[in-house]
Amino acid sequence: MCGLRKGEKHLQQQSLLLADIELLSDLKDFDLEDLARKCNWKHFGANEQIIDRQSETHDIYFVVEGRVRIANFSLSGREITLDDLSKGAHFGELAAIDGSPRSATVIALSDCHLASLSPGYFEELCKTHPDIAFRVMRSLTTIIRSATERIMDLSTLAANNRVQAELLREAKLNMTADNRAEISPIPIHSAVASRVSTTRETVARVMSDLARKGIVERAKDTMIVLDMTRLEDMVIEVRGD
Repeated sequence: MCGLRKGEKHLQQQSLLLADIELLSDLKDFDLEDLARKCNWKHFGANEQIIDRQSETHDIYFVVEGRVRIANFSLSGREITLDDLSKGAHFGELAAIDGSPRSATVIALSDCHLASLSPGYFEELCKTHPDIAFRVMRSLTTIIRSATERIMDLSTLAANNRVQAELLREAKLNMTADNRAEISPIPIHSAVASRVSTTRETVARVMSDLARKGIVERAKDTMIVLDMTRLEDMVIEVRGD
């Protein structure tokens, strides 16, 4: 009896973790508990590989604690960062939907607690909850739009302008006022460089230039964008938007 109560309590804790996943935020308590039973729960240490590109696994993952990086690697071993995801996010839906091999590698940036759901249960979830299916569609359109924008930037912008555009993208996700954003933790130069296909030295040079112009400043572990309008104007000028 005591073991049963302990199991029920553990299930309730897991369902509460799933409630913080943006994709699942409208599910009722009993739906979350049912989903928690169907998930596999896993822990990964910092820098541990979660998914290998081209692997034949097809589960969708929910990030209940920690941060992960979606990336690909060139033949020479150079990392190309596609996205960093934090608590509340999900990943792996492409393989869960079409059954094809993984399109990217996923690495834990910190200690992570993840829940994974099989393709069959994921399909069932989407069919019984159309609002979740629609959110998946919206997340996929976001991926496509972001990829299209990055392709254009890589094809048309100089390295320093790509760094500015990447900073603007990140800042728009962290607005704290009409003309101000706070990015925390401060973007690591090597991570920014891998996103926009340039060097850490170029990123450092661009950040220093933006600081001299009063557009950004560092405060402890936060990068503050003081003038979003000016940064956006710089990017629009070279993009021709």
